[in-house]
Amino acid sequence: MRSTMNTTSLSSATVTIESWDSLFRYWHDKDNQLDWNCIFTLPVWLRTWWDSFGREHEPYICAAWKNQQLAGIAPFLREGNTVRIMGSPDLSDYADFIVVPGQESHFLRILFSHLRHEGIVSVHAGLMRPDSSVLSELKNNAQDMGCKISMELAERTYELLLPRTWEEYLRALSGKERHEIQRKLRRLESAGRITYRVVEEKEDVRSAMDTFISLFRSNATEKAGFMYPVKESFFRALAEALAEARILRLSFLDIDNTPASATLCFDYRSTVNIYNNGYNERYKSLSVGLLSKVFSIRHSIELGRKKYDFLKGDEPYKVRLGGVPVQLYDCRIEFA
Repeated sequence: MRSTMNTTSLSSATVTIESWDSLFRYWHDKDNQLDWNCIFTLPVWLRTWWDSFGREHEPYICAAWKNQQLAGIAPFLREGNTVRIMGSPDLSDYADFIVVPGQESHFLRILFSHLRHEGIVSVHAGLMRPDSSVLSELKNNAQDMGCKISMELAERTYELLLPRTWEEYLRALSGKERHEIQRKLRRLESAGRITYRVVEEKEDVRSAMDTFISLFRSNATEKAGFMYPVKESFFRALAEALAEARILRLSFLDIDNTPASATLCFDYRSTVNIYNNGYNERYKSLSVGLLSKVFSIRHSIELGRKKYDFLKGDEPYKVRLGGVPVQLYDCRIEFA
């Protein structure tokens, strides 16, 4: 039984305004066929973000139904006569709607009819990937739906399709980059006893995040400024929540039992997303920042994962490690 705050009926279609509890129930219900393809719109992510940053806004979680079947969910915030996807661009790399595959057209038409009925004039869908099925539906049929869509070029994410073995990965790199990685690994191994460890259990995350935050703050003033107290609380709460959901992968590269670098990754649907990282300045000459990512890629290959997503930003190391750019689009919808 779904929990709602409000409903709007539209012929054989219905839009319900959902509570946090009902959103989590839909996520755990395997019978509704919703495609939770974007980690940044999972309920566990959205709720953690809202607890930290969104409480001054009105959550407006719209579920669209066709003939009593759930077609999709739009996790909005409402701000007067506009709505936007929950999240913030400095913390959520991209977004998407949660839709049953093949129901994109029904979902959008039902949702847009409801929003017009409620006096909404514009929707900010945020940054979207080009392979989003909802974005494709909007591009092809926006005019027929009575709306105007704008898609501005935004940042790029970088991703790497992972091969079956570490040796195949190295062979796919340019000769120069392959040589550099192997040289750096040999130099690292000569510096002491090297350990790569992964923290995934919730009971271990709190103390591990103490180490991660310290490393994050220590190696760049811009990162130290980024991690102000509210964001630190968000990072800690997110790590614990994702550990409980079996999505977190917090990894450390240790030299003689001293943490030299760390990566905060999310392992979801056979894709590893590297969200952030930090390193100990004492070991900067050993390239521990870069090598922590190399170890993370190797571990992902060993686990049989299919893709490694470096997420937003044009840092040169992403291309050096085999990342291919994927253009993101800032998507806005206005109703005619």
